[in-house]
Amino acid sequence: MSAPSKPLKGRTPVGLQLWSVREEMSRDFAATAAAVAAIGYDGVELAGYGNLDAKGAKAALDAAGLKVAGMHVSYASLKNDTQTVVSDALLLGARRVACSWWPPAHFVSAAACERIGEQLSEIGRSLRPFGISLGFHNHASEFQIFGGRPAMDWILGAAQPRDLFAEVDVYWVQHAGYSPAKFIRDHGARVPLVHLKDEKELGQGPVNFEEIFAATDAVGAVEWFIVEQEQYNHAPMKSVGLCYEQMKAWGRA
Repeated sequence: MSAPSKPLKGRTPVGLQLWSVREEMSRDFAATAAAVAAIGYDGVELAGYGNLDAKGAKAALDAAGLKVAGMHVSYASLKNDTQTVVSDALLLGARRVACSWWPPAHFVSAAACERIGEQLSEIGRSLRPFGISLGFHNHASEFQIFGGRPAMDWILGAAQPRDLFAEVDVYWVQHAGYSPAKFIRDHGARVPLVHLKDEKELGQGPVNFEEIFAATDAVGAVEWFIVEQEQYNHAPMKSVGLCYEQMKAWGRA
């Protein structure tokens, strides 16, 4: 899918969700971070620390010159181990933490989705005093329609924007039959992080990136574009390299 070019001056930084190279990360986090930096990525979004702990990951990322765009954390950790989440985020300089997943079986009605939003909002309020913002990362199930609106709208509607932001995974929105560009336009400043993902490498699937970039440009609130790869035509590191090359071809890196 083609996408418009844009002058690089003042561009939105591009990070990699490290889940994309999780096997490499589990073997050698530091070497993986160095390889990601060599491709050209500005930073990463963390999904664990591979073979290291948070302190070791911080050292490896600093050595590679990579910034931390954010962290993915499970709801269980957010709820039951908040102190560790906070200490790790502060150590790593992660000011945005996203709940990575919610069981799809829980999305059964608008009211059920609002209850999820309330639970997330409570955690978000507890993180704000530390300068940390909580977000929610979607999959396809969050775009089931209840009462004419997607589940994600009901979740967000139950929380104040300061307590819960949306990290939009554009592939999963599209996969669910909803428009990622519409969602971004509808929620505006509430979407500071955008997961750029396609069926395989960027530009090799059905996602309409031209519409998505038009929406993010119009809103002007995205802090990071975060590339994520879950299916591959090549070895994972080559695939994420090709994704970055596509971002460059689009004038976004």
